[in-house]
Amino acid sequence: MNRRAMQTIFIKHKRAIGVAFVIILIYLLIKPKQYDYSHSVFIPKIHPSDAWEFVADFSNMKYLNPTIVSFNVLSESGNYEHWRYSVEYMEDLSHWPYLSNTAIAHFDVKALPKQNIYYILSAHNTCFFLGLICLESTDEFKFSENSSTKGAFCEEYTQYQCPSILAKFCEREVRFQRDAIMNNLKKHFTKTNT
Repeated sequence: MNRRAMQTIFIKHKRAIGVAFVIILIYLLIKPKQYDYSHSVFIPKIHPSDAWEFVADFSNMKYLNPTIVSFNVLSESGNYEHWRYSVEYMEDLSHWPYLSNTAIAHFDVKALPKQNIYYILSAHNTCFFLGLICLESTDEFKFSENSSTKGAFCEEYTQYQCPSILAKFCEREVRFQRDAIMNNLKKHFTKTNT
């Protein structure tokens, strides 16, 4: 094989390696990774079931989370102590309000009244760009009685997916929404109790 043929083969292999490297890099940047966020708030003078009932009713979510634009309850079943429902909702992002997403969420609402512990567990599939990019998240919202003072201790633990390249943006969005929910929940019951 002559030198020119070897250079051509080398250049083709170099290009192929370069293209493969770029594809792998792009994949690593857009591949969703798992992230966590937790937040809590204490609301004095209320029973934990009051806060739990308010949050479990998705119609209150438009008040609690200002990014939600609309929603539709798809199904529901159960009773007071164990209730399940599914919702499709649309929301605008807080930091990019011109970018909307659509999500389907499944909620599992449980009461353990003898222990004064109440849960809202949820799984969300959130899609952007007409469903081209979809990300998963789960949420555990726990409402319990504070043993030392009368009131409700509300704890939320969220796990969410986000492409690595957008990690800071996703974190800001999750923080904004989760903090707004807790702050608006506390504000609602502070107004109610005054």
